[in-house]
Amino acid sequence: MNSSSFPSSSSFSFDSADPGSSIAAAAAAFSNWGRWGADDVLGTVNFIDAEVRRSAASLVRRGVSFSLSMRFQNDGPQKGWRRRTNPVHTMLDTGLDAVYGDQGFPHGFGGADDMVVMPLQCATQWDGLGHIFDHGKAWNGRDAHRVVTGEGDLVTGIEKLASPVVGRGVLLDVGRVLGSDGELPDGFAITVEHLAETAAAHGVGVRRGDIVCVRTGQLARARREGWGDYAGGPAPGLSFGTAGWLHSTQIAAIATDTWGFEVRPNEFEGAFQPLHQVVIPHIGLLIGEMWDLDALAADCASDGVYEFFLTAAPLPVTGAVGAPVNPIAVK
Repeated sequence: MNSSSFPSSSSFSFDSADPGSSIAAAAAAFSNWGRWGADDVLGTVNFIDAEVRRSAASLVRRGVSFSLSMRFQNDGPQKGWRRRTNPVHTMLDTGLDAVYGDQGFPHGFGGADDMVVMPLQCATQWDGLGHIFDHGKAWNGRDAHRVVTGEGDLVTGIEKLASPVVGRGVLLDVGRVLGSDGELPDGFAITVEHLAETAAAHGVGVRRGDIVCVRTGQLARARREGWGDYAGGPAPGLSFGTAGWLHSTQIAAIATDTWGFEVRPNEFEGAFQPLHQVVIPHIGLLIGEMWDLDALAADCASDGVYEFFLTAAPLPVTGAVGAPVNPIAVK
């Protein structure tokens, strides 16, 4: 599929002065409720079928691989918003303990051990289907309070996605095509037209079941200049007007190198993450955030190939509404 996979009709017109009506209209127009039955727990990941995976496997030609995860470390981007902190890594046993302590093992056997305490969405991660609600409704029209309780997501927990998120990855390096020195400025709203222009420049199309990776360059800038307001502050990202394209293309998932996937400040006064409010509970779309796409982007620019085999299983924490992931792209 070529750039014709970006029909102009998939741009959703919205009124920035009327967020409530615009969000409601998009939710009604692009709802996938019931598409895969009343009991569905996968949402758009259903688009990744056996044929999609077989075809994706054929994209491995050079045998080179790229991790698309940032490091999970205590000097990461988080600043404590909604109790999101950076990982705290603690050693339980060290080499010093093995040499000078009594670990209780026979015949000179020694070892090290450690633990990590962290919010599940503090670095490279997937937003699960139980992460966002719209007027008390979760994915597939379920009552939010019956889906996610104090015991976690009882229906669409992230563990349901431990095996199916494997398929064709496509990189749309919007930062390289439209930005200055490979980076978009904060507040840049990426439209369907921008995505189409980028795909055309790369000579790549978007197909049903794809995992689309959108690079803005913001992560590269944050690494160079410091985290600043990377977590929760102004950022380039998807425009609310892409909601129709995200639905009509039948992609399985989309991931960006930014904290929040959509453009910030948001395009509606007084709204918070309105595109999330449509695409997760209504479209059932899997969203990835804080993905490190820089090394992959450099390789794609070098060899001109912007499609690849991608495996991106979340850590299967039972009942979690989001989880860390170490996506691996193989070309």
